[in-house]
Amino acid sequence: MPAATIEIFKKATALNKEEKGRSGNIINLPDKGRLIITGDLHGNISGYELIAKYANLEANPDTHIIFQEIIHGGPEDFLGGCLSFKLLVKVAALKIQYPDNVHFIMANHDMSAICGTDVLRGGKEMTKAFHAAIDRYYGTYSEMVLLALRQFLFSQALAVRTPNGILVSHSLPANRFEKDFDFTIFDRPLTMTDINRPNSAYLLVWGRDHSADFLERFADKMGVKLFVVGHQKQDDGWKRVDPNMLILACDHNNGSIASIDLSKQYSLDELCNCVSYLIDLY
Repeated sequence: MPAATIEIFKKATALNKEEKGRSGNIINLPDKGRLIITGDLHGNISGYELIAKYANLEANPDTHIIFQEIIHGGPEDFLGGCLSFKLLVKVAALKIQYPDNVHFIMANHDMSAICGTDVLRGGKEMTKAFHAAIDRYYGTYSEMVLLALRQFLFSQALAVRTPNGILVSHSLPANRFEKDFDFTIFDRPLTMTDINRPNSAYLLVWGRDHSADFLERFADKMGVKLFVVGHQKQDDGWKRVDPNMLILACDHNNGSIASIDLSKQYSLDELCNCVSYLIDLY
């Protein structure tokens, strides 16, 4: 079992690095097909299964899925350890099965897992709970599994850009860090320094509560019209942020996705009309 897990992460890591359409730390999608954008999963296995069934990649080779923040949440072991690594293995295996259709973007909890730094969710420190569950599950092989897992998380892109002007990333830098943000982070090889505070990859995934002026400037600098992000808790499953942002969450029963046509242009109104609740995907 540990050897199989390590092999899945290694294969998925190589596929992330060699992904068709990837330039630096941005994945550029083709100009046709369907794109399913998910919010933070946080170990929500049932939500993932609904999304995978809805996408039906075997029957729909022109469908793409973007996943983010798969870990830290969901089922726990008998000592409260976080078992979300099991979902990460499932989604990495899906990448191996459909390498051109499954895409990942890096999130703040991913960075915490890579670096071993504390991160809270629901009042619980997740990194220690996550590592403890891996230790108990894989025993003497846990360090090798954790290394392969961290390498997989580090191989993820920072963003996905669509041909119709949408940028999908876990978040955007906070307003106050706009002048500190280094846009070359999208173009050059990612380093461990980049994902530590207060460097630019870190800033990208931790920002919240963006102003309208900031969103317009950032869109102009990135050459896009709209943003789709996660990161910010959404009890209602999604949120519209004028003038150009949609926030999605997939970590609870009221979670939601957005499904769009890559060949079609969207306004924010039209993009919001593409949102579906997970419970409606049955």
